[in-house]
Amino acid sequence: MMQQLTKQKGQPFRKRRKGLTLRQQKARLGYFFISPFLLGFLLLFLTPIIQSFIYSLSDLTVTSSGYELNYVGFSNFNRVIRVDPNFTPALLQTVIQLISMVPVILIFSFFAATLINAKFKGRGFARSIFFLPVILTSGIILAMENSDLILSSAQVMAEEDMQNTSMQMMQFLQFRRLLFAINLPPFIVNFLVAAVDQIYDVVIASGVQILIFLAGLQSIPVTLYEASTIDGATAWENFWKITFPMTSPLIIVNAVYSVINTFTNPDNEMMSSIHYTIFSQSNFGVGSAMAWVYLAAVAIILAIMSVVLIKLVSRYQH
Repeated sequence: MMQQLTKQKGQPFRKRRKGLTLRQQKARLGYFFISPFLLGFLLLFLTPIIQSFIYSLSDLTVTSSGYELNYVGFSNFNRVIRVDPNFTPALLQTVIQLISMVPVILIFSFFAATLINAKFKGRGFARSIFFLPVILTSGIILAMENSDLILSSAQVMAEEDMQNTSMQMMQFLQFRRLLFAINLPPFIVNFLVAAVDQIYDVVIASGVQILIFLAGLQSIPVTLYEASTIDGATAWENFWKITFPMTSPLIIVNAVYSVINTFTNPDNEMMSSIHYTIFSQSNFGVGSAMAWVYLAAVAIILAIMSVVLIKLVSRYQH
């Protein structure tokens, strides 16, 4: 009798041992969703990445039959870091642009997602408006924006732009004086002025982040808000006790996406310098070395930012 009971008790134990935990199931599901990226990376990106690293260690010479590679070691990296007078200033300017852009993008996207998550008439139309800049800055529309037709029309409007620029400068000076008048620290004043100056770029770069925050907001059970409201919580308390803690992990996702999107923006100084070195000067070795140093800088910034945000989010949730 005891042996039968032992077998009966042992059978569920063996089944539980063979089964997957909830965390393992979520991990498998995550690998399933990123499998298209992994497959595309292995088939399409891995070979060019390896080839780019080979170029960075070589001196590439174009010949009639193709090209020749002469191994030069890390001399290209030495030239980029120690000799080139434009590389370090371009890298610093890109990092400063990142520091001023990413926090504003996160704040704006979270605020916009909170607004369009509310129930009101025309909510679907409002959501499409916030995502419209992503469509307008992609594909053929972006090519049209940089085409000769638009450039020619821009030349016609050059005189009006000069007048508008002077008016904007006066408005920025008044805005700066107003911020100093309320005794704000200089670094906060500079941050706010830079954010207002880059509002167009911020709106364009916030479409995907708004969708991610909106998906997180919609995943919060309504019963949590109902229970807290019954207990007497205000809307402000609901935001800081329910909304923000449950969507805070998405801040890490959007921060990483915003950093990568800002660093890979073709309009920033570093990307323009790499593009000019490779395609205008035909200096593939030095250009590849610049790209790898730039990649290392991006990886370091992402690692530091991820560690800091993970600690802050975990501390806030606990």
